[in-house]
Amino acid sequence: MKTDFSKLERAFNPRCVAVVGDKGESNYMWLRGQSEFKGKLYSVQVDPKEIPGIEALGIKNFPSLMDIPEPVDLVIVAVPRPVAPRILADCIRKDVAAAHFFTSGFAETDTEEGIGLQRTLTGMAEEADFHLVGPNCMGIYNPAAGIRQTPMQRTGFQGTVGFIAQSGTHAIAFSEEAYQQGVEINKSVSFGNGVVLDSSDYLAYFGNDDGIEAIGMYLEGVRDGRRFMATLKEVAARKPVVIWKGGRTEEGHRAIASHTGSLAVSMAIWDAAVKQCGAVKVRSMEELVDALKAVQYLKPVYGDRVGITGGSGGQSVAIADVFAEAGLKVPALTQESYDELSTFFSLIGGGYRNPIDTGNVNRREMKRIMEILERDNNVDNLVLLTSAIPRMAGQTDRDTAMLAEIRQRTPKPVAVILGFQSPEAVQAVREVAQRFRDDGIPTFVSLERGAKALKNALEYYVLKQRVNV
Repeated sequence: MKTDFSKLERAFNPRCVAVVGDKGESNYMWLRGQSEFKGKLYSVQVDPKEIPGIEALGIKNFPSLMDIPEPVDLVIVAVPRPVAPRILADCIRKDVAAAHFFTSGFAETDTEEGIGLQRTLTGMAEEADFHLVGPNCMGIYNPAAGIRQTPMQRTGFQGTVGFIAQSGTHAIAFSEEAYQQGVEINKSVSFGNGVVLDSSDYLAYFGNDDGIEAIGMYLEGVRDGRRFMATLKEVAARKPVVIWKGGRTEEGHRAIASHTGSLAVSMAIWDAAVKQCGAVKVRSMEELVDALKAVQYLKPVYGDRVGITGGSGGQSVAIADVFAEAGLKVPALTQESYDELSTFFSLIGGGYRNPIDTGNVNRREMKRIMEILERDNNVDNLVLLTSAIPRMAGQTDRDTAMLAEIRQRTPKPVAVILGFQSPEAVQAVREVAQRFRDDGIPTFVSLERGAKALKNALEYYVLKQRVNV
């Protein structure tokens, strides 16, 4: 089946949505999930016991999808699996743009009935060129349109990241983790078993979406390896793609079979192919979020030498170890830098060998220290350690203004580590991250995460140069 981007556009930016089969026992999670939806929302339910609860939500119910008196862009299906083919037939007759089947119990169960029902759905959809999302998935999230995978997801903003996941849990968790870290979603999809629309389809669609600047993916397997790699290479040449592959171990392989029924692939083959396509591979949710942040907001990273300041006391050894273990270098500075530092730097409670431990006394000279690192020929990247503690808002103001000025004039990437936070700083992290991000400066919540993100950004730009030669 050829993917029709115009149908996907209608599904991801719908004007009219119908939810089929939502129930009180789930607290009408799909109808409540679309409570912020800007367009028309309808329910389809035949159980008379459920209709009063639906109407109490202020949503009009119809006994059939065919009775809805206007075109429907997206249908969310939450019916028992034996009923799924009948609902799909109505979607096809109604000329719905796409349907998200939350309904599960198909090939992932490894039962004759489940496999048979999945074949039926697949055959019906392919024959009709119908765009089926799932089954066994959480579907579409578009915060700007108010379309959600769960009532808890945030709305009212339009980010720059597209996220594609086989796992609904990971799709939902990513939306919150990314938001807290200052990485906002434009569109996201959980596609589960992917019997009709697979990762390649969503990747191609997001690749052509001008509102999406970077793409993250969580994958367990791909149905057509050649097609996926061809699509990945084409999209990664135009915008960053970061992939978290599940099932890297034998135990993970077994878990995949019962989760989405995907076929696992050799990790050695997978890693080599992804690298050849110019995409970045990561191993965790946190690394995925940080890598997406780094490739969007850092200036191009072409060197591995890092100049670091802002720490104090015995942190310098730990800082150097963390960055070195991530595959980066924390080099000695030039003699010119040391000569200039020696004219004003107090060695009591500090040291300037790189990392430059400012202590409390030298913190007031941070602008001058950062400018020395900026000019140093042994330094490719600049990293400042600071804090999100609310009572230190004045320091945050100074750091933000200083780094914004430096970033504007230097080609060197500039990053911030919001390290060593107190409990009171947790709530302030997003606000502080947002302020730095508004000036194009990414923040990371630990040394380890910041170092790894910088290394992943370096890998991305090196791969991009190599692939585009």
